[in-house]
Amino acid sequence: MSVTRRKLLTSTLAAGAAALAGRKALAQPSIATPPATLPPPRAGKSARKLVVPNGSILPWTQKNGAKVYHLRAEPVKHTIAPGLDITAWGYNGSSPGPVIEAIEGDRVRIYVTNKLPEATSVHWHGIFVPHGMDGVSGLTQAPIEPGKTFKYEFVFDRAGTFMYHPHLDEMTQIALGMMGVIVVHPRGAERGRVRDYVLMSHEMKIPIGSARPDPMAMNDFNVLTFNGKSFPATEPLVAEVGDLVRIRLANLGPMDHHPIHLHGHAFEVVATDGGPIAPSARVPETTVLVPVGTTRTIEFTARAPGDWAMHCHMTHHAMNQMGHDTANLVGADTRGLDNKLGRVVPGYMTMGAGGMAEMSTMQMPQPKNSISMVGGKGPHGVIDMGGMFTILKIRDKLKGDGDPGWYDAPKNTTANEATDADLARDGIEI
Repeated sequence: MSVTRRKLLTSTLAAGAAALAGRKALAQPSIATPPATLPPPRAGKSARKLVVPNGSILPWTQKNGAKVYHLRAEPVKHTIAPGLDITAWGYNGSSPGPVIEAIEGDRVRIYVTNKLPEATSVHWHGIFVPHGMDGVSGLTQAPIEPGKTFKYEFVFDRAGTFMYHPHLDEMTQIALGMMGVIVVHPRGAERGRVRDYVLMSHEMKIPIGSARPDPMAMNDFNVLTFNGKSFPATEPLVAEVGDLVRIRLANLGPMDHHPIHLHGHAFEVVATDGGPIAPSARVPETTVLVPVGTTRTIEFTARAPGDWAMHCHMTHHAMNQMGHDTANLVGADTRGLDNKLGRVVPGYMTMGAGGMAEMSTMQMPQPKNSISMVGGKGPHGVIDMGGMFTILKIRDKLKGDGDPGWYDAPKNTTANEATDADLARDGIEI
């Protein structure tokens, strides 16, 4: 087929016009008013059921075509777990702050009142907003001075799991507990039964006996939390066999990434705060790394009844107020030491020479306002875990959405001490 000069010129101009049009389309702001084809949001009620263990969802009202929310940045009294009460900074009386829940296409107005002793701002982490709404103090807006109230207004143009946090003196304000999760649902109802959970990870350094986190800490964090709570205060997640379970994991701790491991199930990471992950790019996992400043949304089908642990796999992150400035006594011969030191410190008892499990199982008296090495009661004794540890309780049938209690395993399906007959049968020599 011959190509004439006219045909070549025509095709070149057409290609150039198409490329220019595409470039202009990409250059258009991604934030606009909701498309006219989207139905209006339902006032006061979400299309989905979101569960925030140990947390809450921020109330809203419908005013003049927008959902209106009110955040109050303020000092809060907060209980990490029974025995450890702190003064933190948070939003609306809690740390982390309440989850902001909306629907894709919603226009929102979020008022932020500053009740802190210093200025603040709010950044909408992962949300595509107009430049002036991005919340970076000094760059995109003036600081919100103490006693002042600022208004943010924008459209949630895409579904996903995002976060909010200060962008002024982040080192102090985030370290003291100022952060929260944003969940934007897609339009329409879910198919089937979905258990949709939110878990925000955080870490603090709280010296034994202290009631305030240390914002200067860069390591040696000793209080690790899900939604502001350390085990045994973490509320369990529940599901029935066959349910689709979605867990929205977020991390706004100061420094550490968290490999979150789930027992008994494999899952897929279906989304980050950058957007959904194509099904063809997903792989089965039992542990997901949640870096600082990100969200990871996992999904799986509840396959087996039981009480399944879920925790950070950094071992010191699943302990409570672990002290690290002590001598390593594991394997040391401490015979006679107790008597000698007991003359100076009455009642002294050396611990740790044979491991540290006894520190949890003995449940020794604690210094005031501390939970060092505290674990929780389980169906078979002490669960010597703490910190970033929680439990997914799956049952064949649930009575409501509350804690169903401990799982009663079928007979002869629980590990126990081997009998002499067992050992002889299988040729095990001890």
